[in-house]
Amino acid sequence: MKIYNVIGYSILSLYLLACIYFAPAALGPWLGLCVGVTYFVFFWFLAGIYLADVLHLGIAHRSLDYKDWFIKIVVIVNNVFGVYVDPVAWVNRHRLHHKHSDHAGDPNKLASDGFWRTLYLCIFPYSCNEDLAADKIFKSWPFRLVANNYFALFSPVFSLGVLWLLVRDWRFVLVMWLGLRIFAIWVNMIQNYWTHTRQYGYRRYDDAHDNAMNIGEWLPVTATFSACLQNNHHHYPGLLRLSHSPDEYDFGFATVKWMKSLGVVKATEKGGQIPEDVRLGALGF
Repeated sequence: MKIYNVIGYSILSLYLLACIYFAPAALGPWLGLCVGVTYFVFFWFLAGIYLADVLHLGIAHRSLDYKDWFIKIVVIVNNVFGVYVDPVAWVNRHRLHHKHSDHAGDPNKLASDGFWRTLYLCIFPYSCNEDLAADKIFKSWPFRLVANNYFALFSPVFSLGVLWLLVRDWRFVLVMWLGLRIFAIWVNMIQNYWTHTRQYGYRRYDDAHDNAMNIGEWLPVTATFSACLQNNHHHYPGLLRLSHSPDEYDFGFATVKWMKSLGVVKATEKGGQIPEDVRLGALGF
């Protein structure tokens, strides 16, 4: 088993055991486990919709066209109750990542950065030297509300406080709150380190200008909403589907199709065009 899978499954296993061990007496171990799993799955899924589907494919690459009201609800709910991520800064960083991938100017990781350096950068990232996030939607009140340092301080305190009001046990609250965020760092490392280090994964396209790799196992693909198919994505960043072959598992694409069935998203002209060298008979969207 690859080291990234060992770490990911270990984080999940320790989280489940901690939920059982630290469950309040009023809940008991098994109900405590149910509460912990519900919290984890709900806010992991919300964060995936927010980052991978809405900010990434919807705004950063304009591959998907979401209803404005849906975008704003997801932005507010995730950043008030879930794992806070500044949406404007994230889009800017991601566009710079594609512009300078693995080279000077990439705010995520340089080619020479190893595991520990990249882990440090997950918390204290490189500064951005350009502003590529001037989209009109960033001027709307939900984005202006959450995309600032004051809200960045408010969000973790508020989300932790709400969780305590529901559970009334600080140890159990910290297990759930910290466990989800530790898992989020692992997800970040999948995208920034393991899929940008050539000794891991596989390459469908031999693009010499970056180190983007595809990692296709179930846990990384599910956890990242398919963002670990980096070689595919870097080769055609505008395509709304990150899997480029019918045999590649694509959880993120499944969630996008689900949102389409709800009527909140459609493909843009750019996102819906299949390039000639992509082995897909149809987009499936």
